[in-house]
This record gives sequence, C-alpha cells and structure tokens, in this order.
Amino acid sequence: MASDDVLMRVDAGGRVTEWSRGAQERFGWSADEAVGRSVASLMREAAGDEPWRRTRGGHAPHMSVTPLLRGPSVIWEVRAEADAASAQDRALLRAMFTQSPVGLHVLDDQLRIIRVNTTTRAMRDVPLDHLLGRVFTQAYRLADPEAEEAAARTVLDSGQPAVNRLVRGEPRTGSRHRGIYSVSYVRLENENGDVLGLVASAIDVTERERALQRLRVLDEVRSQVGERLDVIAVSEELVNAVVPAFAGIAVVEVIEDVVRGEAPPLVPVDRDVPLRRAAFRGQMSAYPVGDVRHLPYATPFARVMTDLRPRIVPVEEDSLWLAADPARADAIRRSGAHSLIVAPLALRGEALGLVSFYRHQDEDPFEEDDLALATDVCAHTALCIDNARRYARERTIAATLQRRLLPQRTQASATVDTSHLHLPGTEGGGAWFDVIALPGARTALIVGAVAGRGIAAAATMGQLRTVISSLAALDLEPDDLMARLNDTATRLAAERAALPSGDPLHREPLTAECLIAVYDPIDLTCTLVRAGLTEPLAALTDGHTATLPVPAGPLLAGTGNAPFPAVTVDLPTGSTLAISTPALAQKILAPAAPLRPLLDEAAQRPLTDLCDTIAYALNDDHHGGEALLLLARTRALPAEQFLTCPLPDGPEAAPVARAAVRRQLRAWDTDQETAFTLELVASELVGNAVRYGTPPLRLRLIRDGALTCEVSDASTSAPHIRHARTVDETGRGLFIIATLTDGWGTRYHADGKTIWAQHPTDTA
Repeated sequence: MASDDVLMRVDAGGRVTEWSRGAQERFGWSADEAVGRSVASLMREAAGDEPWRRTRGGHAPHMSVTPLLRGPSVIWEVRAEADAASAQDRALLRAMFTQSPVGLHVLDDQLRIIRVNTTTRAMRDVPLDHLLGRVFTQAYRLADPEAEEAAARTVLDSGQPAVNRLVRGEPRTGSRHRGIYSVSYVRLENENGDVLGLVASAIDVTERERALQRLRVLDEVRSQVGERLDVIAVSEELVNAVVPAFAGIAVVEVIEDVVRGEAPPLVPVDRDVPLRRAAFRGQMSAYPVGDVRHLPYATPFARVMTDLRPRIVPVEEDSLWLAADPARADAIRRSGAHSLIVAPLALRGEALGLVSFYRHQDEDPFEEDDLALATDVCAHTALCIDNARRYARERTIAATLQRRLLPQRTQASATVDTSHLHLPGTEGGGAWFDVIALPGARTALIVGAVAGRGIAAAATMGQLRTVISSLAALDLEPDDLMARLNDTATRLAAERAALPSGDPLHREPLTAECLIAVYDPIDLTCTLVRAGLTEPLAALTDGHTATLPVPAGPLLAGTGNAPFPAVTVDLPTGSTLAISTPALAQKILAPAAPLRPLLDEAAQRPLTDLCDTIAYALNDDHHGGEALLLLARTRALPAEQFLTCPLPDGPEAAPVARAAVRRQLRAWDTDQETAFTLELVASELVGNAVRYGTPPLRLRLIRDGALTCEVSDASTSAPHIRHARTVDETGRGLFIIATLTDGWGTRYHADGKTIWAQHPTDTA
C-alpha cells in the first residue's frame, strides 16, 4: 500500500483485502497470513498474545476506520494514529464538518463526494444523502459544470490550489434567482505525497457579488454618460452602459420638447405630451429609434410620468397594462422579458423622460436593490440630459443669432460673382463674411472670425460686422479700414475685461481675425490687408493657382501697435479669389492642402458647384469647429461703361471736363436732366481740384448701376462742405454736389486723392 499509516483494508464482509508492512510489524502476521482472513478471527487470536501492542512509547496504537468507495462497493480503511494528534485532528475535523459556515466537501481522486459539511447551506439545494458518492460537479446545478470539473482535475493533477473561483449556479426549483459561490480546491496528500483527493470549499457570495456588480454599473454610468452635450448622445451612452451589465434590454424615451432644447413640462405630464424614443439596446424594439408618440394612459410608463416614482413591474401573460400598448406587448413577449423597472428621468421635480430596464430569458428578476440603482442611474442621466438641453438651447440661440447677423443676400455686382461655404460649429461661432459695393464699381470682400463660441462670439461678430459696414461707407483705404476696425475691437475687449470677475466673459479674452480685399474692375487690381487669417489664394483662368503674398498683420484687439500693411496685386479678369478661416485653410489653401487641386479648374465651373464639391470632399473630415470659405470671381468693367480723361492744370480744365461728360452721356443715351446734373457735378469737382489740388488731374466717369463722377489729383488736402450764404461768391461747390447727388466722398491713395460723387440712378 502507498501510505505508511494505512494498516489494512477490509471488504464489506469483514475480510482483509490488503495488509501493510506496518500491520505486519504491529500485529506479527505477514501479508500472506492475513489477507483473506476475517478481521474478527485475527483479533481473537491476538487477544492472548500482545506483541502487537508494542509501539513507540509502549502504548497501543489508536486506529481510525474510514469508508472508501471502490466502484459500486464500499471498503473500509484502517489507519494508525498517534494519540494527541489523533484527538486534535478528530476534534478539528468534527468542528469543521459540523459547525463551520464554510461549505466543505471531501472528494476522492475521482472527484466523488465522500464527506460534506452538515451545517452550511452553501451550494446545497439537494438532500445530503443524495450527495455522497456523486461527482462534485454533477451533484449540484452549476451553470458550467464542465469548466468546474476541468478546474478541479487541474488541481488534482498539479497540486496548485485554485482559490476563490466564482461559480454560478442554475436557478433553484421554483425560483429565477441564481446563486454565486466562491469555490476553492485544495489537493489532499498523505505523508508520502500520495494523492488522496481534494477538499472543495464553497461560500455563498451572491449578495456580495450583486452589490459589487451594482457599484460597477453605477461607476460605468458616471464615467461614460454625459461625455457629449447632446440629448440623443447621452441617451445612447446610457443604454450602452447598462446593457448587458444591469439589464438585457434598455429603452430611453425623452420628451420631445426637451430634445429640442425647450423647457420640460409641468408634472404630472399631460397624456398628450409626445416622447421621442431616443435610444434602445436589446433584441427587438416595439418602435424604431427616433419615433415620436404619446404614451398609452393605462401603463406603468404613463404612471411614472404622472408621479415620478420608479417601480418594479413583473411581466406576466395576464398583465392588464400590456393590452394598452399591443406593439410593445408583442415585443416584450417575443424577447422573453419577465421583469421590468420603469424609472423617471427627472430633475428638480421636472420630468425629462423615462427609462425602461428589462430582464429577459434566464436573467435574474429585479430586486429592491436594483430599483435603488436604477434610480441613481436615472438621476445622473437626467442631470446630463438637462445640461445637454440647456446647451442645445444656447446653441440654437447662438446659431440663429449668427445666421441673422450674416448677410441674408449679397449685393449684386456686375464685376464680382461670389459664393460661400459656411460650416457651422456644433456650438455656434463668430465667423462672418461680407460683400460691399464701393464707389467706382469697386467691391470689398471681407472674411473674419471672432475667437470663441456661442452667443458671445456671435454677438461680437455682429458688432464688428456693423462697424466695418459703416466704415466702408467712408471709402477708406483697406489698411486704414482695418486699423479703425482694430480700434473698435480693442474697445470691445477692454469692456469685456472690465466685467465682474464672476462673469464668464471676463475670463475669455476677445480676439478676432479679418481679411479685407478691395477689387477694382477698371484697373484690374486687388488691394488686400489681413489681421491674422491665412493668405488668400487666386485661381487664374489658365488653371494655375497662386498664394497671394499679403503681409501678416496682428490679430484684432491683440497686444502691441504693429501696423496692418496692405499690398496691391494684379488680378486678371476671370480670376477666382479664395479666402478662408483657418479651419479650412489647411485643407484647401495651403500649398500641400489635399483639396487645393479642386481650385485648379475653378475658372471652368460655377462657384456654387465648386462650393458643393468642396463640401462633398470634406465629408466627415470636418469636425466641430466652425469654418467659412468665400469664393469671388472677378470680371473687368467693359470699356464702354467708363470714361477716363486727363485734364489740363489750368482753368480750362472745367470746360474740357464738361465737354467730355456731355459726349459720354450722349453716347449712353442719358436723359437731359441727368446729363445737366452730371455736367454741373463734374464742373464743381474739377474747379475744386484746379483751385486746391495738385496736378496731374484726371476725370473718370463710370456707369455701373449708378453714374459716378471721379476727379483725382496729387494733393492730400481734405475738402469739406461750407454752407455758403447767397451773397458769397465761393464755397458752394461741395454743398451743391451733396444736394444734387446720392452721395459723395474722398478716397486717399498713394498718388493723392480722388473725390467722387454718385448720382442716385442711371436712367440710360
């Protein structure tokens, strides 16, 4: 026999089947003499002769008898035990197997149960007498008995203990609840290292594991739900966090007004208030996501929207509320749902919607602790949805404000065609553009962007756009116009910095970028100045694209007093000018931009089609930030629509100018009254230039929707209106011009100045 402490083994009839060397030494019989004989006869023979009593210390050995299973029969194993150790071991074993709260099972080398703790109920849903002799993994209803048997045999083979394995059981009879147990396996060996079997301990940790699972679900919800400020996105985050960790099916329904960013209705919620199915996760849905409908009245869902009280609802075939919503009832039956929690999405007593959690098929039914978890989950989600609702409302207001402040319809021009691509940001922004007609058939093209987002950025954009539109009416040079716009932006920034420290705008400095381009269709030039932004791009008619070398100026309202240098470039007719905010510049205008080749064929395509093509090419490449692109195609003013005439330096300049105007207006078939007015205006402008200006003098007459008369000289002195008395002989010139025309002004340039006057209509 393998173990030295085993003396003998006896069959059910009391005959010795195995006899060890230790038994021979203790009793005096050899194996040949003892095997096959009755134990009783051996003991009777030994009664008068006591050499077998000779042991260590001279004491008779203590012996233990243990039943063993060998196939279908039971044999008895007799072992020798030392006195003190045997008593302690027996006491310990008796306590462990009769009083310990841990479920103990002694298994033989075939994993059959040979002894069980009689007091604990851990894993015991079968009578005790049905366990002995059965394989451990087959004696209990385990969810995965094959895995447990493999784990036990691994310990049996390797000797490496397996500690705290979580084992799930099948539902007990008459219940849907599953037990969870912490099971450990330890190998049994004798003093010689022979494998005798295993000890399997089991502790019922069902409540502990369920509590930990609830904590994990709550932590998952708090970490994942609310990452995006969008009502639908928050709803999707919720169902992804709770399925399948907490429920097999989850449905989020949000009041439609809340989805649009409006205030939630009063509680109790009227039955006519529609809800949108914002998110769903599970097997099958009664209604598609995005569906908007009223809740049937006689259902737990409608009840929750009335009293904002979460409830556990058992789902049974004869549940009355199922009849009120046949489509939902059919989906519930087909999914095998048997337990339901309906919880409100509510904040400060206001209803935002509701969440339905379903458990189906072999999942455990909901308990009161699950209801508490659902309440906490929905409270967190309601806060996130309310934040998203408020953000959506502010975003809508900001987007509406920005849209109203942008040009609703650009001014028609015979010399510039424009089209723009505006990609709004998710939170609104301060990007803007403008196309302003200037005297002399010129056109100002403006693109700008205020840093920041939301209502503040949109409002600041509106202020700057109003300022630049007003300044453009003064016909300032682009660099002067930008400098004055910067003065306004600096004042607005100072006002923002002076706000109370608690105001959010106080912590958000004001800066802006802008580019101004003024196109002259007669000289075919474009004067540009920029504050920030990226250099614009010109696509020529030959398919060549070139970045225009516009010097960089400082940001508007930035630090320092650096100037805004302007540059004038030639721009042939048919050229396409592209101006963009930074978000699109890197994708379109930069030398290595991926979409720059789209502008190579700009001259052959309508601008609106080109904008659409760029938008299609961007696809999902544009994320979040606001972006704006302005395209402008230039055309020369036809030669028959303007007259340029150099003038002499002396008093004869006025008659020469009147004669030139008269001839040109006659060629344009202008009526006599308009012709007389323009002759008088030209005479007065030339007279002022001769008297106060510096040669050379030049007259220009332009017909471009209106009739414009310009007189240029090399002086930079500024004329002004004098309200002359009737007895004065001089001083009436500009006063007469202001009275007879739609407007007049002075434009300064590097070679002097130009004084212009514009007749209100062209009656040709």
